[in-house]
Amino acid sequence: MGGEDAAKDPFPFLLPAQPGKVHLVVSTYGAFVGKKSERLVVRERGRGGRSEVVREVPFFKLEQLTVASNGVSISSDVISACVEEGIPITFLRGSGRPYAKVMSPTLLGTVAIKREQFAAYQDGRGVELARAFAEGKIRNQMNVLRYFGRHRKRARPEDYALLEKACGALEEVCAQLGRVEGTKVEDVRGELLSLEGRASNVYWEAVGELVSGKVEFPGREHRGADDPLNAMLNYGYGVLYSEAWGAILLAGLEPFAGFIHADRSGKPSLVLDFVEEFRQPVVDRPLLAMVAKGFVPRMEDGKLSVEDRRRVAGAVLARLSGTERYEGKRHRIKTIIHLQARRIAGFLRGEGRYRPFVASW
Repeated sequence: MGGEDAAKDPFPFLLPAQPGKVHLVVSTYGAFVGKKSERLVVRERGRGGRSEVVREVPFFKLEQLTVASNGVSISSDVISACVEEGIPITFLRGSGRPYAKVMSPTLLGTVAIKREQFAAYQDGRGVELARAFAEGKIRNQMNVLRYFGRHRKRARPEDYALLEKACGALEEVCAQLGRVEGTKVEDVRGELLSLEGRASNVYWEAVGELVSGKVEFPGREHRGADDPLNAMLNYGYGVLYSEAWGAILLAGLEPFAGFIHADRSGKPSLVLDFVEEFRQPVVDRPLLAMVAKGFVPRMEDGKLSVEDRRRVAGAVLARLSGTERYEGKRHRIKTIIHLQARRIAGFLRGEGRYRPFVASW
């Protein structure tokens, strides 16, 4: 199912997951998620105020449940069944940022990996991970620009030349990144952040040219952005954070102990580090493609409209279910995220190097 088609489905909607499984997203205010026999049942208020069943999914077919609206009620029976079946439940704010994730605590009890993770902050492993996260981000920025550039090589050669120039500048930053050395993360964080910042300036300037005339884009803005494209991106990143956070937890890692992003109470710094190599292929690429095809999101009270939040979530979740080549085989991107999280854990245990995921273009 492509992102555009998925976005047209009524809510709550189903997205393909692993073979034979689905990802259920509930995004209607006032919906009730309950259990009937061995099935998850979603009810909404219909005409005349009567409760109507709008979705039923057997638990054995459910891979993940996402609640993406305020005012949704969920029964304790559903929570119990999901925990027993290993089905994560994610709750998203209106901005798309996850604020809660329900999983079985028995899946997260790997102490040895966390001890290695904390120790790595003080040795060369932390430097290597931080450098790899930054490299993955910049190489995926290049590949997203190349993805859009190849469609413009003949039709719009001026745009193609601009994108190629940007890719050359990003390649130079990557070369400098490879020369960053230090004995621990604190020795190199400033230099890495400076290089990342230079790369981001190049990338977002090129993105601005890509969407010029299509949608307003004053430059990359994070929280509180009230322009349509930044609002789309921020919502999409929130959906991605949820998937990355779950992968980090299931790999036995501590989400609040990162390497590039500084520690701060309540800040999942490892999730923010890890997600950098997936932002561009999972969120930027499908959302920029929507804009290139003429999609202009509507804003309501400084946020994306409810309907357009659904479209954005649908595009990103469908992309997560799409495939990319990884270690010689094609895997769903969602699976690759989990494999990469396990690769971090393996690296911390001394099982080979950590190489960032770089998507095709």
